[in-house]
Amino acid sequence: MGGNDRREQSMSRKEHRNEGGGQAGRTRSGGAPDGRGRKNEGGAGPSRGRDRNAQAEEAWYGRADGVPRQARGGQASKAASYGSGKRAGEAARTERGASRSFTVQEPGELLPFLLAKLSGQGRNAVKAILARGQVSVDGVSVTAYNHPLEPGAAVSVSREKVEEVPPLIGLSILYEDADLIVVVKEAGLLSIASAQENELTAYRQLTEHVRRTDPRSRIFVVHRLDRDTSGVMMFAKSEEVQQSLQNNWQETVTERTYVALVDGRVTREGGTISSWLKESKTLKMFSSPYPNDGQHAVTHYKTLEAKAQFSLLEVRLETGRKNQIRVHMQDIGHPVAGDKKYGSRSKLLGRLGLHARVLAFVHPKTGELLRFETDIPKAFLNALKA
Repeated sequence: MGGNDRREQSMSRKEHRNEGGGQAGRTRSGGAPDGRGRKNEGGAGPSRGRDRNAQAEEAWYGRADGVPRQARGGQASKAASYGSGKRAGEAARTERGASRSFTVQEPGELLPFLLAKLSGQGRNAVKAILARGQVSVDGVSVTAYNHPLEPGAAVSVSREKVEEVPPLIGLSILYEDADLIVVVKEAGLLSIASAQENELTAYRQLTEHVRRTDPRSRIFVVHRLDRDTSGVMMFAKSEEVQQSLQNNWQETVTERTYVALVDGRVTREGGTISSWLKESKTLKMFSSPYPNDGQHAVTHYKTLEAKAQFSLLEVRLETGRKNQIRVHMQDIGHPVAGDKKYGSRSKLLGRLGLHARVLAFVHPKTGELLRFETDIPKAFLNALKA
């Protein structure tokens, strides 16, 4: 079940390795996946335009043509709660000053190639250049002496030492192009802060990320995941793309699948839960006993594994109401593990047992079908073995 992630075709655009928990598979084309993707768990559909939280974030961070109003150094203390283990992989690097570029003509390894091209440098000097991360292959920093080179690859050597930039905290980029960014968010990280919150978020980190190459760049929220829900989500790089995704969400998103670790043994192989959701005065969602009393919500689930203490379910949303999966799991007597708000009594997991595993959508600019699939969190699998 946990398996290695899959890549069904190689990517032609800029992709990043998921450093926060394995790799994410990505499909460029193919038949329509099972089910229909809808809106987001943890919010009433995709985030519409520049809502209050987005405006609050922007006010804290600074306008598109401005400088961040809070120094980057402040992130370290705010992110400390995520732990050093969250800082997976090496820090990204940016080059300063001019660089030299070479095109590979025949297969070989990186160090011999550099020794031939940098004939004025000694072997130890070239090794030092590599060790400092001054060499990139096809735009990716490489330090391995024996890194394989293929004909057509572009090798760049910075003439100055590189400047380390902070790694992303609780966040890994799966895919990025000129129009959007797809990421995997860890549990514990906010997608975007509300007006009352002032802490590290996915939105703020990605804003800094795009502004390292262009200070005028901006990030636009498309949808969200709850703080304690992990998984795949996307952000737009322009308001035009944001609006296109939000206004055509049901047609654009072809698959949105979660895995849920729930309390107790689920005896049914699967089923569909349909109810009308309402919100109480304490901001808790619940299923109304009366038809047409609230927002209609439909959740499909399939049991992947069932044990006495926990069961693992695959969950597909037909609608996307606030806390929909959490309410519906409570309705069938198997609340999401660790979800005290909706009836869970288990504490073993130490987080919410909900992960957005698959996101597939039609690219709003190219029309290309993109599909991203991540591993089932190891914590979920370990809980089943306990």
